[in-house]
Amino acid sequence: MSRAALPPDAAAAAGPVRPPDTDAPPADPMAWPVTGARDVVVVTGTSGSGKSVALHALEDAGFFCVDNLPPELLREFLQLDEARFGRRVAIAVDARSAHSLPALAPLLRTLQAEGLGIRVVFLDATTDALVRRFSETRRPHPLSQGDSGGRLDLIEAIEAERQLLAGLRDMATVVDTSQLRPAQLRQWTRDLVRSTQAHLTLVFESFAFKHGVPLDADFVFDVRVLPNPHYVDDLRPLTGVDAPVADFLRSHAEVGEMADQIEAFVRRWLPAFEQDQRSYLTVAIGCTGGQHRSVYLADLLARRFATRGTTLVRHRELDGRG
Repeated sequence: MSRAALPPDAAAAAGPVRPPDTDAPPADPMAWPVTGARDVVVVTGTSGSGKSVALHALEDAGFFCVDNLPPELLREFLQLDEARFGRRVAIAVDARSAHSLPALAPLLRTLQAEGLGIRVVFLDATTDALVRRFSETRRPHPLSQGDSGGRLDLIEAIEAERQLLAGLRDMATVVDTSQLRPAQLRQWTRDLVRSTQAHLTLVFESFAFKHGVPLDADFVFDVRVLPNPHYVDDLRPLTGVDAPVADFLRSHAEVGEMADQIEAFVRRWLPAFEQDQRSYLTVAIGCTGGQHRSVYLADLLARRFATRGTTLVRHRELDGRG
């Protein structure tokens, strides 16, 4: 296993890691430069959202993974690894390093400004999903012991963690794991790291409104007003990827009109998101069951945008069947 776990007390005992330079380093180790265009992925997010699953997926994809690296050691670790190995690196940072987390977002922006190919992936889930997962594992939340020494209940700890991580979420690619099975999250993580950082990655995601709107959606389009193949007996067991369902939907002019208008909207505003240096844009398309209409339109729009760069398509409800 290439995973390394560095709890804060062990890292402090080991002392600072000096990069192998001939010149003396600056007095502030946070100012040591890190260069290079290699892949560095920082995985963060709410506790219980699946960070360990994502980290395992990155390890399987060839990344050297470090879990629970204290943020104050990030620059030193990256410089040392660059000098000795130059590996693709994935680092998990979360509320276990609560006291040093406020300095992480500014540091990541500095590293990105220095030209380091670093991306931040933020895993999140609804409060209900997180409560259910903690109840199943019976593990305490990392922030259950409050700053004042008192105990926080689970929901209070989850909300305190959201506030603590808000700055990181704002600069990250957000993945909503509320409805995802571990196999889905592993695949979505692999898709994410395979996408190029040179251009914005556009994602079309189908979903069922009855299971909730994806938290990672930048735009949400409701297509429940369109004709529903569910009410055609021969089409009910099929999905939007099947030809008979596609033929049915193509036969209705309003379906094509909806697709054209969504495409026009995305094309109109996509350049603005690219100029804003966004790395990821998720367009969520929802219908009642996430099986027919939303699936068909997500696939159709992904094909229309396929020539512009990295475009991904996800079917939250269908992918979860495997």
